[in-house]
Amino acid sequence: MKNGQSLVELLLTIALVSILLPALLTGLFATRGGRATQNQRQHATAYLYEAKEAVRVVGANGWANLSAGTYHPIPSGSSWSLASGEELLDNNYTRRIIIEDVYRDGNGNIAQSGTLDPSIKLITSSVSWSNPIPLAVSAVLYLTRHKNQSHLETTVADFTPGATNSATTGIAIANQSGGEIVLEAGGGGGDWCSPNLTLATLDLPKSGVANAISAIEGRIFAGTGDNASGVSFADVNVTINHPPVATLQQTFDGYKTNGVFGETNYAYLATDTNSKEVVIINLNEYSNPPTNTKYKEEGYFNAPGNGSGNAVFVSGNYGYMTSGDKFYIFDLSSKTGSRPQINSTALTLSGTGVRIIVIGNYAYIATDNTTNQLQIVDITNHTNPTIAGQITVAGDAGKDVSINSTATRAYLTTASSASKREFFIINIQNRTSPAQVSGGIYDTNGMNPKGINVVTGNRAIIVGTSGTYQYQVVDISNENLPVNCGNLQVATGINGAASILQSNGYAYSYIITGDAASELKIILGGAGAGSNYSSSGVFESATFDAGGEVAWNNIRTTASVPQNTTLQYKVALKDSIASSCNQTVFTDTDFVGTDGLTSSYFPAVGGSLPFDNNGTGYENPAQCLRYRTYLSTTDSSQSPVVYDVTLNYSL
Repeated sequence: MKNGQSLVELLLTIALVSILLPALLTGLFATRGGRATQNQRQHATAYLYEAKEAVRVVGANGWANLSAGTYHPIPSGSSWSLASGEELLDNNYTRRIIIEDVYRDGNGNIAQSGTLDPSIKLITSSVSWSNPIPLAVSAVLYLTRHKNQSHLETTVADFTPGATNSATTGIAIANQSGGEIVLEAGGGGGDWCSPNLTLATLDLPKSGVANAISAIEGRIFAGTGDNASGVSFADVNVTINHPPVATLQQTFDGYKTNGVFGETNYAYLATDTNSKEVVIINLNEYSNPPTNTKYKEEGYFNAPGNGSGNAVFVSGNYGYMTSGDKFYIFDLSSKTGSRPQINSTALTLSGTGVRIIVIGNYAYIATDNTTNQLQIVDITNHTNPTIAGQITVAGDAGKDVSINSTATRAYLTTASSASKREFFIINIQNRTSPAQVSGGIYDTNGMNPKGINVVTGNRAIIVGTSGTYQYQVVDISNENLPVNCGNLQVATGINGAASILQSNGYAYSYIITGDAASELKIILGGAGAGSNYSSSGVFESATFDAGGEVAWNNIRTTASVPQNTTLQYKVALKDSIASSCNQTVFTDTDFVGTDGLTSSYFPAVGGSLPFDNNGTGYENPAQCLRYRTYLSTTDSSQSPVVYDVTLNYSL
């Protein structure tokens, strides 16, 4: 019995050992393998730290040695250098250093693409091994060039030397906060809310009723459309001073004009002639030289069918025209002869298009209909324009529309109605779904609108016929509650208006009236006495000499950019002459923006300066630097302000 018991115990022992022994052996091997892995990780980490420090030393010895690529460190005397490719250490460890360029976006943030930052590199160091099991360690580092320097301009004394440069114009050096660059005062001090008729008037030739108007600085373009008794078109020069003087330059005859669009060299008439709905006038040539009494007809656009041209707008090489409820796009790459239609099929609108304004890839059209009084047309594909969005307001038929400079708001007028309003503010940020601004409505109180202009100082000017006041100024500072702030009576009625903010800071409203003896009248506008600024200005700094060739990193600014103003920069970098910047000459083509092109700009906050070392024009690295600031405003009461400019560079 004892023998049997011993046998059972033996069998149990064997069974237990067979269960526990593999686990014990596995644990033993794992412990030994873990210790080996730990040891190899320690070696790899040491190699990794060595690589990181080697890169730092190489960069400090010469930043140009850190070009993009894959490297490994090698001893170089008492220092380090980099050799191409990876390396094998101890027959087990693979070490590599990857150097990459770094780019910044327009806001100065590190990005995947944008402007090269010449003073920072992305360093990725790694060490990998395969025995006893494949593993790796790595580290990522943004390495910045040492010996960075800064040049700060912030006081009146800092900015004043640049005020004498020939490119500097339309700006002033202020001393409100220790030194600032601002737009200079423009003069005038007119007030939109206090209109009067004391300025110049002009009698257009013959006895026709002026019906269409557009303007650019120094020029007014007017046409007749209510009858055939007047000239088709009148070109009026306006002196850029105060008070302005209006002088008839020349005329053009032969058509009844419903709409007019003017440029420096050409004018475009929307006419009642169904074979020439748009007529192109050359403002530099005459039909009957040498007497030069009439402008020359250069070309025309004939839309299909027998309609009349109602509205016309030109942008670049494209003309846009409405004829009844049809919208056409025609080619203006040449102005001569019959201009071809681009959209083979006319786009059908909700009603007659009475006004067109084109900004970017969209055309904004007021339609003479009680529904969809404003339609937004996507013209990205000129061969196939489409209705992007539209809106029906609680008003009568659409009469005119004005769009703000940022294309975020539309200001629509509709026909007079005893039970409805006539002025509407529309949010057009979403082109596919325009929406009326809550509370953004105004009643013209019996005046039948014929034109709308949104002017500086958050004012809207509505003109028309009938009612008590035919010239009404609306304060839209609070777009949720527009209120009247000024009026004029013009008994003969006002058929159209155009407004201009001149480069000298004066603002004017030009109106065409039913007064056959003096159809054209000029009204002084502005934001009030003492608050006018010039519309634009440029400041070019003095030359900064870095004392030797350096890598220029960025330009940073502290500035204020109020609504309706803009602020941009360009930078010029050039090599020295005889180790000095005294004889270095800067021209317009030397100044570039973020991408190194003369056509681009830096934003108001500044940005990284592009690298260029081709030996001509803009150079970086370079010794000599100038910058330009470009200031502008569409509100004569506001100016951008530059408080300081910081230039960062590396030796």
